[in-house]
Amino acid sequence: MMTLSGHTKPYAVLGHPIGHSLSPVMHNASFAALGLDAVYLAFDVTPGNLMEVLPAMQAMGFGGVNLTIPLKEVAFRGLSRLDESAQVLGAVNTVQFTADGMVGHNTDGYGFLRDMDEAFGVTLAGASMFVLGCGGAGRAVALMAAGAGISQITLADIDRAKLRAVEEEVTSRYPMTGIKIVSENQDQVRACRAADLVVQATPVGMKPGDRPLLGPEAFHAGQCAYDLIYMFPETVFMAQARQGGARTANGLGMLLHQGARAFTIWTGQTPDLGAMRAALQAAVYPS
Repeated sequence: MMTLSGHTKPYAVLGHPIGHSLSPVMHNASFAALGLDAVYLAFDVTPGNLMEVLPAMQAMGFGGVNLTIPLKEVAFRGLSRLDESAQVLGAVNTVQFTADGMVGHNTDGYGFLRDMDEAFGVTLAGASMFVLGCGGAGRAVALMAAGAGISQITLADIDRAKLRAVEEEVTSRYPMTGIKIVSENQDQVRACRAADLVVQATPVGMKPGDRPLLGPEAFHAGQCAYDLIYMFPETVFMAQARQGGARTANGLGMLLHQGARAFTIWTGQTPDLGAMRAALQAAVYPS
């Protein structure tokens, strides 16, 4: 049984164990680097219990909480106060405990935009983007890019219902953003080649031996190709894009920066990014 001192401030991530294994790694590294008497823990909480657990954790003195799937949408529906970031994405991944109650935030979009700048040195305003995969992650990327002023988004997915749903949502929220959808493979290749930024948001590449959805012919020099998958230093998507001449990066930086943003929301302090990054890399890519 873990015993905390009377001064140790606890923080936590709630959700399925598969989804929250890396959060304690990076947050505890930053707490240690900054000399804060705090600890970050992980708990398996079911959706049906979440809205009872959160106020109990605030009453117990927790400093803040992260949420993973499948709890993000539950918190969005259950919290009465939502930051604009959560309202835009329709999901909560960070809960702030204040004297006036709980506030839901979503730091995923911040993490994506911050990593675009860090990985590629680019801003999205005026650029064009091709998003491969329109599930939850692809939808969030499309919405955040549109909000950041991207001029054109092309969406691709084998599920036409998902395509239409994301197309309609982006159009309704950000009517100044040009948007179109493609489904046939050759159309996807052409759309990919025409984009300044390509984002791979499907699960293809999570398993060793997965065949890439796009080959080197879909890319060209000067492009930026970003894979949200981060469990390999170079994913199959990144390898194809690199062969085609594009600059590449994976989603570990997005994970880092969304966590750093949550850290600041809770503590009001700037986290030690170097410590967080080193801890993540050691955990995900052990030598």
